[in-house]
Amino acid sequence: MGNKMIKLLKNFLLIFVLIMFSSNLYAARVINTNAKQALLIDFETNRILLNKNADVPMAPASMSKLMTIYLAFEALEQKRISLDTELIVSEKAWLKKDSKGKSLPPSGSRMFLEPDTRVKFEDLLRGIIIQSGNDACIVVAEGLSGTEEQFVEEMNKKAEKIGLTNSNFQNSTGWPHPDHYMSSIDLAKLSKILYIEFPEYMYYFAEKKFEYNGIPQPNRNPVLHSDLGVDGLKTGYTKNSGYGVVISAIKDGKRLILVLNGIDTIKNRKAEAERILSWGFREFKNIQLFNSNDAVATVPVWLGNTPNTDLIVKENITLTVAKGADGEDLKATYKYSSPLKAPIFANQIVGKVLIKDKNGNKIKEYNLYPLENIEKAGPISRLFSSLSYIIWGESSVR
Repeated sequence: MGNKMIKLLKNFLLIFVLIMFSSNLYAARVINTNAKQALLIDFETNRILLNKNADVPMAPASMSKLMTIYLAFEALEQKRISLDTELIVSEKAWLKKDSKGKSLPPSGSRMFLEPDTRVKFEDLLRGIIIQSGNDACIVVAEGLSGTEEQFVEEMNKKAEKIGLTNSNFQNSTGWPHPDHYMSSIDLAKLSKILYIEFPEYMYYFAEKKFEYNGIPQPNRNPVLHSDLGVDGLKTGYTKNSGYGVVISAIKDGKRLILVLNGIDTIKNRKAEAERILSWGFREFKNIQLFNSNDAVATVPVWLGNTPNTDLIVKENITLTVAKGADGEDLKATYKYSSPLKAPIFANQIVGKVLIKDKNGNKIKEYNLYPLENIEKAGPISRLFSSLSYIIWGESSVR
């Protein structure tokens, strides 16, 4: 038996084992939380491990600064600004105004900027990420867009573009406003996008302290000092929202993203974050069904210059499953037309790998492609192929 056939049989056997004796996809040990909103997802597979009101819009407080950071990173990537560029601290950035426009003393978390001074863009980034400085956010907003109001318009346009469906921004800081909101799912999605699009800047989130203007401040992330592999991202607090945090942690190559909000104390926020992250790493594992370019099936070709072709996946197929749980919850099946009719092109989608739960709900799907381009056969071959198809037929779906 050839190596190619052995590989195909192994892949079919893996699918069979997953269907018959798979780790239970959804029946892991349940964990509860006193947070009002909570979401835990696997970074690689997008598998939701914990969901409590995750799609409900909420007051995100300073966690919404992640969108301000996104636009700052994007400006660096587009070379519209550099880390050494100096921006001017306006009076608005230094003072807070009430609803009537009256100036108030500086309030909320601050980087302790001085008005009419110039500050490097990199220092402002650290002031936002590490110190959660509202003043630094406004300086960045004004520096990139002219005014904070224009910057907020860009925040909302970008949110729509990247698929944040339950988010709306009224300021760059997360300052309380009835129309300033995000959902836990949107925060997790934005966090993942930051890691994917701007990996060269993500180390700022793991820095444990930053000193500016002679004032040292620790990173507000409560679990950076844990042994859970935490390397980001952002905390938040207002009286209305309670204590919240967006956390990213990586352990043994597996990254989890956790969003919590509506917790009553700083102490409980830290305890909940550590407890839920520990549970996620302990209870779940990732399994890889296929590597990119693996052949998962062989199908006949009608009227082609070859009698059959392999169907391949063009990406790694990885699933998150619960450790040590038995069940028949994971269903992995193929769907494709057979035979394939020539001509066929290697970049042509000809089928799907479908991953479903025990109730038949689709969890994820992946495209199947032919291994190679296949041209039409000559006239004589097409005639014999047509006769064979008429006589023997072929099922339409596998």
